[in-house]
Amino acid sequence: MARNIAIMGGTFNPIHTGHAIIAQRIAERDDIDQLWLMVSPLNPLKQPQNAVSDTHRLRMTEMVASRLPGVFTSAFEFTLPRPSYTIDTLNALKDKFPDDTFTIVIGADNWCLWDKWKDHDKILQDYGVMVYPRLGFDITPPPGDKAISFTVVDAPVIEISSTMIRERLSRGQSVSFLVPDEVEHHIKLHNLYK
Repeated sequence: MARNIAIMGGTFNPIHTGHAIIAQRIAERDDIDQLWLMVSPLNPLKQPQNAVSDTHRLRMTEMVASRLPGVFTSAFEFTLPRPSYTIDTLNALKDKFPDDTFTIVIGADNWCLWDKWKDHDKILQDYGVMVYPRLGFDITPPPGDKAISFTVVDAPVIEISSTMIRERLSRGQSVSFLVPDEVEHHIKLHNLYK
């Protein structure tokens, strides 16, 4: 049976409460059957000094997905040649799951850089884009026919970032309520981001 699948990609280094709230909001939409939290490989040029392994990031993402109906974790991008651009990921997904429909989920900050994305028009034409609000970024729909595959997500503006969480952890500060409890426990158990 064909599915409408939303893809929310990220390094999730670490995944946090903001990610979880956005994921839940999208998974609850009537036009989405599943949301996949697609964990991306860390960019070697952008790796923070306290980056953690793919295994830890996948595990923490699974902890969040397991609590949200209709939300799943995907390591699909780890199987692709690098760097893996969004269009390449979507095309590979379409090849593997030809009956399914895919839409990507991005923040308004990324939407403001949309014209810099590889084959951005093709993503809109062949797939679709859902944009959630971020503080300080306007969401302007694309012109004309391109707006057909564009959706603004009705979601709260949540200003939590993985960078902020890593910084707090590196200073020995609490991240309670910024990440789900089980993610916080995993970080402490494995002494991550110190």
